[in-house]
Amino acid sequence: MLEVRIAVRKRPKYASRESGDSVEVVERAKGGLSVIMADGQGSGWAAKGTSNLVVTKAVTLLSEGVRDGAVARAVHDFLYAVKHGRVSAELTLISADLQTRSLLVSRNSHCPVVISGPDGGRILGRDVAPIGVQRTMKPEITELPLVAGLIVLAFTDGVWEAGKRTGQGWDGEDFLHFLRGYEPVDASLIAEHLLTQMEELDQGRPADDMSVVVLTVGEVPEKEWRTLDLSFPVR
Repeated sequence: MLEVRIAVRKRPKYASRESGDSVEVVERAKGGLSVIMADGQGSGWAAKGTSNLVVTKAVTLLSEGVRDGAVARAVHDFLYAVKHGRVSAELTLISADLQTRSLLVSRNSHCPVVISGPDGGRILGRDVAPIGVQRTMKPEITELPLVAGLIVLAFTDGVWEAGKRTGQGWDGEDFLHFLRGYEPVDASLIAEHLLTQMEELDQGRPADDMSVVVLTVGEVPEKEWRTLDLSFPVR
C-alpha cells in the first residue's frame, strides 16, 4: 500500500519573533491530504495575519471538497476583497488526492516546487503572480500520478533566496540534486537537513522567513494507523 508523509519546518527571519509564513495540513473531503503554504507580504505579525487569513480560507474550502484550482482562485478573490488589492501573498497547494490517485500542485509563487520521482526529476519553476493584488489571477496547476517514490519539496522565499547575497544560493537543479540523496521514508530528515543548510548559507541570520514543506509517497506493508507529530516552541 502507499503511504503519504508530510514534514514541515519553519523559522522566522533573523531578529524577528514571528514568521510571516503559515502552513497547514487538511484532510480532503473525498480522501487524501493537502498542504497549504502561504507567505504574506512583508514580515512579522502583519505578514502572519495575511498568511493565516489565506490558509484558513483554503483549509475551509478544501475540507468542503472544492478543487485545488478553484480554491486558489477563491482565496485570491477573498484576499483581494478583504485587503482591497493592496496586500499580496504567495500561495502553494500540494495535494495527494486519493479519489483521482493523483498528486496536485497549485502555485502562485516565484519559488519553485521540486519533484523527484521514479521517472526522474521535475522543477516547477515558472514565475507565477501572487494572489491578492490583481483583479484576476490564474494559478499554475500540475497533476501527476500518485505513485511510490515521489518526493515533493516546496519552500518560501527565505529558502529560495538563502545565500544569494554572497553568491552561494541554490537554483532548482541544486534542490533536485539534494533530494536524490533521500528516500520517501526520510520526509522529516529532508525538511530538517534542508532548513539547516539554508540557515548556514545565510550565516545563521536568515534574511527572510524560511518555511520548508516535504510530501513523500512510499510503499509500506498494510497498516491502519494514521499518525501526526508536531513540535511548537513557546517563548
